[in-house]
Amino acid sequence: MSAEYIALYETGSYEEGVAKAAAILESGGVVAFPTETVYGVGCRADLPAALERLRNVKQRDADKPLTVHIGRKGEVARYVSDIPRFGRRFIKRAWPGPLTLIFPVADPDATAIVREGGPAVASALYRNGTVGIRCPDDAVAGDILGRLTAPIVASSANLAGSPPLHGAPEIMAELGDRIDLILDAGPPRLGKPSTVVQLNGVGYRVVREGAWDERTVRRLGQLSILFVCTGNTCRSPMAEAMGTKMLADAIGAGPRDLEHHGIIVRSAGVAAGLGGPASTGAETVMRERGLDLSRHCSSPLTPELIHQADHVYAMTAAHLDAVRAMSPSAAGRTALLRSGLNIEDPHGRDLDVYRACADTIAQALTSIVAEVLE
Repeated sequence: MSAEYIALYETGSYEEGVAKAAAILESGGVVAFPTETVYGVGCRADLPAALERLRNVKQRDADKPLTVHIGRKGEVARYVSDIPRFGRRFIKRAWPGPLTLIFPVADPDATAIVREGGPAVASALYRNGTVGIRCPDDAVAGDILGRLTAPIVASSANLAGSPPLHGAPEIMAELGDRIDLILDAGPPRLGKPSTVVQLNGVGYRVVREGAWDERTVRRLGQLSILFVCTGNTCRSPMAEAMGTKMLADAIGAGPRDLEHHGIIVRSAGVAAGLGGPASTGAETVMRERGLDLSRHCSSPLTPELIHQADHVYAMTAAHLDAVRAMSPSAAGRTALLRSGLNIEDPHGRDLDVYRACADTIAQALTSIVAEVLE
């Protein structure tokens, strides 16, 4: 029996197609649906007969895992109890999107989805203490998945070992006698498979480049923090030095290893020259704290630095205004380091003023470390 074929771009067919796809999946059927990468073919993972049928459709070995597909990124919490730091970053920045994340799951029985569905769900979803999850950036896929509470697994709509099929007519020709429904939404927007990234406790590796290359993945995995003052010789260099140390301590790394963990801390000044040293006072009080500013070189604030930063912390309201004037789109990523209050410039004053300024900055940093690592 041939699959039903619904062209979603025909008048009045969208709601019918999405509703029918959700109903067929709910009842244990197999459906081919569009995503932004390539078309997928999926079924319920908690129904052994549906899962076996999907593997037969794909001619896929039973020991090869299938990828969980979710309609909203918050659903990942049902499948992964303890999301690694890099995982949280990728979820925040890359989902919905063409990125499959393979999460470590030490105890599948502790996850909400296994508590809901029992041991059969655990054996269907988890392999060697991992689960692969994707949140497609596609309206059709999102609307279908959003109507279902059962776990849905899917793979590219093609026979195992064959190139992905990029259009619904091709899927109809190759798989039409094996599945229940094909939704035609035209060619996928990207036309390449998702990029696959495997996470571990402290890092990640790119298993397969797809729609995104490794450079893009690296950029998405970075956390960049920028501190801003006037001349980038006193307050912001001290904030950079102390912030680097606090962040490193928080993740159990050395300050020099922070970038290896995907965290970049910088400082700049709204009226800074290029390459100037830290002030003597800043260098002295940082040395008292076991930190070294002897190699600091001042940097002028630029739109590029702001654009690269996930968080921009300014010392005063005037600095904050300067950042937002230079890059209005960054307004949501900018704030005063000391919430609601300025941190005044100690330049030209005695060491006690510098020490007090450093104390104020350290206190403000303490309150943001957990926030930026979330």
